[in-house]
Amino acid sequence: MCKRWLSEMWACRLTQRPDFSYEKYRWQPDNCVMPNFEGEEFLLRMQNKTLAFVGDSLGRQQFQSMMCLITGGKDSPDVQDVGKEYGLVRAPGAIRPDGWAYRFPETNTTVLYYWSASLCEIEPLNPGNRSTDFAMHLDRPAAFLRDNLYRFDVVVLNTGHHWNRGKLNANRWHMYVNGQPNEDGKMRDLRIARNFTVHSVAKWLDKQFVKYPKLRVFMRTLSPRHFFNGDWDSGGRCDNTKLLSESHNVSHIRASDPAVESAARGTRVECLDITGISELRDESHISKYILRSKVDSQDCLHWCLPGVPDTWNELLFAQLLFPQPKNLPAKI
Repeated sequence: MCKRWLSEMWACRLTQRPDFSYEKYRWQPDNCVMPNFEGEEFLLRMQNKTLAFVGDSLGRQQFQSMMCLITGGKDSPDVQDVGKEYGLVRAPGAIRPDGWAYRFPETNTTVLYYWSASLCEIEPLNPGNRSTDFAMHLDRPAAFLRDNLYRFDVVVLNTGHHWNRGKLNANRWHMYVNGQPNEDGKMRDLRIARNFTVHSVAKWLDKQFVKYPKLRVFMRTLSPRHFFNGDWDSGGRCDNTKLLSESHNVSHIRASDPAVESAARGTRVECLDITGISELRDESHISKYILRSKVDSQDCLHWCLPGVPDTWNELLFAQLLFPQPKNLPAKI
């Protein structure tokens, strides 16, 4: 069941959901064999290495999925909580820490997650005021990433669903560029602002490979939403139990997230394209089985775990085993 590693709100076997057929589907690419994810093999490949997930709550889901896959869902009491080494401790008054870090002592492998919904630096405008607004520096990567990159061997980044006006207002984020409030009217379109940010992060990372030539960095494409007949706040639903597409095939060649694809192009940053294969899986969301949910609300953004994010990690494992030509010098 993987109780130790999963958040209760995402562990659909702990909710009232009655069907679990979504757990049985597996992704099979054409003309190649997907390697099975083996926890022991992964740890051997990552011996004396650190894997860092940095992103929003969907990145946290991928992190929790990875912990379940490595441990086979077992409690694994030998696994060490090393969050303090990375400053990942719950601050006074906070609901949770900014992330988690665990170490598998037998291979000295560390797997961690850090919450950075935008991937850019968030700086309080008035540090002494608990209700301060924040500068959202679109041209600076998250401070945690800058400060700890030298400790990482594999990094998986994602950002997407916080790039809407409601989230920015709720978080009191104000866009800054070059250390000043943004004055470019084009950035009012948050798709352009996100595109600017992921390109800025990718460019910064590409410069770091000179210092860290064995580093592998993946930008994960957008995880799709499946709200039908409304949105999250207007009765949108995703409570079917069958696959969305009858063909069950994904035929596109290019990534389904143009911002991430273009940001990675021409750099050593790699694109982990999960959008197309996840588009088919509308039956795999939390749906109406939300713990302590509001009446008639459904979660058609996050996934049941175990579930679709397991496939993302199987693809990550395959790309680590078989790196693309531009990354051949950086093998694991």
